[in-house]
This record gives sequence, structure tokens and C-alpha cells, in this order.
Amino acid sequence: MARAAVSRRLTWRVGTVTEVRAETPSARTLVLDVPDWPGHLPGQHVDVRLTAPDGYSAQRSYSIASAWSEDGADGGTVELTVQRIEDGEVSTYLTDGLAAGDPLELRGPVGGWFVWRTTQTAPVLLVAGGSGVVPLMAMIRARGAVRGRQPFRLIYSVRSPADTLYAAELARRVRDDPGLDVRFVYSRSTPPDWPEPAGRISVATLNTHGWPADFGPDCYVCGPTGFVETAADILVALGHDPKKIRTERFGGTS
Repeated sequence: MARAAVSRRLTWRVGTVTEVRAETPSARTLVLDVPDWPGHLPGQHVDVRLTAPDGYSAQRSYSIASAWSEDGADGGTVELTVQRIEDGEVSTYLTDGLAAGDPLELRGPVGGWFVWRTTQTAPVLLVAGGSGVVPLMAMIRARGAVRGRQPFRLIYSVRSPADTLYAAELARRVRDDPGLDVRFVYSRSTPPDWPEPAGRISVATLNTHGWPADFGPDCYVCGPTGFVETAADILVALGHDPKKIRTERFGGTS
């Protein structure tokens, strides 16, 4: 039974793009209708495969942005938010070449460690660097979908305000949900009148805006490798249980 479930997840499927949304000047969300979608948990990802007429293919992994889909209960809708990489072989096509009605081949969901389940009861600390916010946003959306009472804190590091993914949605969710708190860290340029200079995430950031270690929060850290290593090391130094710190990192895939 378990082997059949794994085989089902690792089957290549052809989804259809139903909507393309601009998130930032260089990032797009693709909404896909995927027949026979097996369901997913927030934090999982899919493999995407592009195949040229001459048979050449390229494959990349992308986090799922949509909340969750237990056994395809939402009809097989999957959302992927893709950040365009300059000269990127796959990301450029996904952000600039796809339109509603186009097919896209994907396989998944993949991953069982970096996931959050709505049955978890501990406070949650989410630490995102750049597009590493995508799987963490799926967790926020999943909590919202079930009206979860677990307190969530997101610390989100971006280069500038213009690079912020889901800015309007995050503002709305913070406004409407007192159990969700979001703190931005701008590494290169800040909004006007921002109270802090631009800079990288630090001990002070996580100590001030994260949960105290004695609260026993579930911590999820996602972003570029250097960012993830720094944030995880700081959390351990602040006394957080390493077993409760889950990390997902990405390199320069394009």
C-alpha cells in the first residue's frame, strides 16, 4: 500500500496552467489544474520537467505555494511561485513563457521532513530568505484554511520592498488574524521611514522577533544555503532544540 502511494506521487503528470499572477517584477505564481493529484502537505515540493522538440529536457524542483490538498480534495489545484533567475534555463520559461491554457509536466509531491501539519499544536517560527518564503506561505495558508489557533511568527528577509512575495496577502492576513505576526528584514534597501537600517538577519532579529526557546516552538527555516545555515546556528545559540529546527535550502538552480 505504501509502495503504491509512493509510486503515485512519483508519476509524471501533465497539469494545465489556469492562471498566472505577477508577485514581483521577477516572480510569478502559476496556478495549475493537475488531474489525479494525490494531495500534498504544506512544505512539500514538486519536480518540474521541460522537454524540447529535439528531446532535450531540463528538470527543476519548486516548492508548492498552495495551502494543502488532502487526497486531491480541492480538485487538484497546485500553485507554484517561481523566481526568475537571470539566464535561467527553466525559471525564465516558467515566468515569461507560460500562459493560461499551457501544459506543464510535474511530479510529486516530494518531501516529508520539511512539512507542517494542522494537527501540530506548538507555536511556529518561520524564517524565510527571499523566495524561501514560498513553502512557509503554504503553511500560513494552511493554518488560515482551518482557522488554526497555533500562534505563528514569520521573519522574512528580502533585498527590498519591491522583492517581497505575497506582500498584499501577508498584510491582509496580519490585519485579520491576531495570531499571525510578520517581521520584515531588508538587506539592501528599506521602505521610507523604516526604523532600522538595511542589513542581514542577526541574533538580535531572531531574539527580538522570534519565539523564546522555552516556548518550544516548531521552527522552519528556508532560503539560500548561507542564510539557512546562519539562521539555524543563531536559533541553536539562542537555546532552541535542534530537533525542532527544520531547514530547507536552495542553491543557484535556474
